Amino acid sequence: MSASNTAGTAILGAGLFAKEAHLPALQILGPLAPKLRAVYSRSEKSARELAAQATTLLKTTPDVYFDGNPSLNLDALLARSDISSVIIILPITQQPSIVLKALAAGKHVLSEKPVAPDVASGAKLIAQYEAQYKPKGLVWRVAENFEAEPGFIAAGRAITAGKIGKITFFSSRTVNFIDKDSKWYKTPWRTVPDYQGGFLLDGGVHSVAALRVILPSEMTHMSGFASLNKEWLAPHDTINTIIKNADGSHGIFELSFAAPSPSRSDAGRGIVITGTDGWLEVQQTLARDLIRNVEKPIFRVTIKSATRDADGVLGPEKEEVIDEPIRGVELEQASFFAALDGKDDGLGSPLGTLKDVAVIEAALTSGGELIDLEKLISQS
Repeated sequence: MSASNTAGTAILGAGLFAKEAHLPALQILGPLAPKLRAVYSRSEKSARELAAQATTLLKTTPDVYFDGNPSLNLDALLARSDISSVIIILPITQQPSIVLKALAAGKHVLSEKPVAPDVASGAKLIAQYEAQYKPKGLVWRVAENFEAEPGFIAAGRAITAGKIGKITFFSSRTVNFIDKDSKWYKTPWRTVPDYQGGFLLDGGVHSVAALRVILPSEMTHMSGFASLNKEWLAPHDTINTIIKNADGSHGIFELSFAAPSPSRSDAGRGIVITGTDGWLEVQQTLARDLIRNVEKPIFRVTIKSATRDADGVLGPEKEEVIDEPIRGVELEQASFFAALDGKDDGLGSPLGTLKDVAVIEAALTSGGELIDLEKLISQS
């Protein structure tokens, strides 16, 4: 795909992630992405700021759309025939209606995670897409960048290749420090969230998606507890759960945004998968880019494989280390644009990302009771 032979795209939403992730990803993709022809935000100021950054990064000046001017509002943008797709990066509760609005206008859609604020609304949205818009050839994908991260994909492939044997148990632990000065907290729709879980939903689906990519078997049951430990992170900021998978393996899933200080975030975090013949770990760390001579974040996969002799006696471990740069946003965009050309690799499936929401919703509502994740989805 190149900007010269395809209709353009537009970004709907001009917040931090649009500026710090999606625009740089479009810059990296270059001719693999369609031309950014327009940007939209509720406010003219934020839309113009995003357009100015796009001009700098992409060497093209998108048209600006915003609320309050009928000739320059979202409806006007969606009416343009030279825009075939949109990237939606709006507050969680607003996204489902905008996804449907864009699909109704005949646009392909890449919408930021989570797929919806809760399982019920997500299931309804998917059903409507499957019935009304998918038959028309319209593509809708959910931008879950952890699903596209090469590090998590590499870990999943190592397990599929049998490098650690059959999975027996696992753990995923993520503890984050969020205070009132955080740029992510200062986003108005996060300060007073009108959706379940607050940061746990918004950021937690990433952690679930990583497990979904790595583990070879579906997560089927969950039991856990949720709590609020910092009042400004209401309604919840911490979950501690146990998960069972279809293959009988089970594990711990812990997530918190209530670390008392930044140093707590580094203690014991990461994903560890244990099998009958070894184990692997996925950690985010820094590695030096020798070309630019800077430290860049990566996902490091460390694989420890047990070896045995002909008599079954345990020998020395084999170690393999895989370093992958963090490039999920770039790759999720590339996957979406390729799907518009009929090259679908399965990334960003709305149903897959609905399963991520189901895990978070179950953790928030379990109260120690066992929840059937498959039933939670099927009955919604």
